[in-house]
Amino acid sequence: MDGSSVSTPPEADSSLEGESLDGAPDSAAAEPAAADSGQPASSPDSDSLESAPNQPAPSPKRQLSFFQRLRRRINVYVLLFILILVIAGVIMLVAYLQEHQQTKTNHFQTQTLSQKTLDQLANGDVTVGNGQSVLNVQSSAVFAGQVLIRQNLQVAGNLEIGGTVALSNLTVNGASQFGQTTVNKNLAVAGDSAVQGGQTVAKSLQVNGSGNFGGPLSAPQITTSGLQLNGDLLLTHHISAGGPTPSRSNGPALGSGGSASISGSDTAGSISINTGGGPAAGCFVTINFTTHFNATPHVLVTPVGSAAGGLSYYVDRSTTSFSICDAAAPPAGSSFGFDYFVVD
Repeated sequence: MDGSSVSTPPEADSSLEGESLDGAPDSAAAEPAAADSGQPASSPDSDSLESAPNQPAPSPKRQLSFFQRLRRRINVYVLLFILILVIAGVIMLVAYLQEHQQTKTNHFQTQTLSQKTLDQLANGDVTVGNGQSVLNVQSSAVFAGQVLIRQNLQVAGNLEIGGTVALSNLTVNGASQFGQTTVNKNLAVAGDSAVQGGQTVAKSLQVNGSGNFGGPLSAPQITTSGLQLNGDLLLTHHISAGGPTPSRSNGPALGSGGSASISGSDTAGSISINTGGGPAAGCFVTINFTTHFNATPHVLVTPVGSAAGGLSYYVDRSTTSFSICDAAAPPAGSSFGFDYFVVD
């Protein structure tokens, strides 16, 4: 010890002086002590304010709501994920309910038919539904008896018929393929018709418009009012010029008691001439056409035999007739023959 006195810290002295016997602070003794020392009285928290002058005073705590506390504890992405799961669950529930409702709608209650009921159905008419109903048959159906359809029949797919089909009226708007078809009455085709295979017409075939044939046309007899050929005409058999026999008029070259005859038609034929007494130069006979030509035709005359070939014959022609004549007086009491061919 160096004789110096030991001093007690002010904080310790104040604490000791301010304590009572029971450990409680003596506020009465503290106030005079403060007055004696010449210092102002301090509040109970003055020591703490002096030791931490930069710390803010604590604010009173607010009472947070449940949703605010829940939002602080749960992440927003977790909430979005939970929301997506809820929406997906609702969609799946709605789809399940719709499917269940459709299954209940399509379910048909079956009923067993007795033999008595079947006999009643077989012997009488049965009406299923009304005019607004639709009967759907999902599986195959076999009709053992006759089937009557009072209104239109529409077939969306292919129609195959194994037996005979009898139709009073058939209208085909699109393409159609028939293996074998028998038409007892008229067959009217409004548009173009293409026949790939053979076609047999038992009765008459009438074509009001033009007809084009890409291949050969074979017919035992063809009757036509007009025939126009754009190519060569090939005939492998005889040509027979038919038609009515034209009329005739005798000329002065026949002489007294002479005669003439004709066999054939306007197109071709033969003329026989027999002169009488005193024939003169001129025409033997005039042939009058049954049907007049539109223009003066070409007349080809050929003498038959040497007697006719020795004559000085010639031809006069017009749209209505032609004549066989002799430039000189022919011999009396002689016979001559001529063939003719007339084309327009």
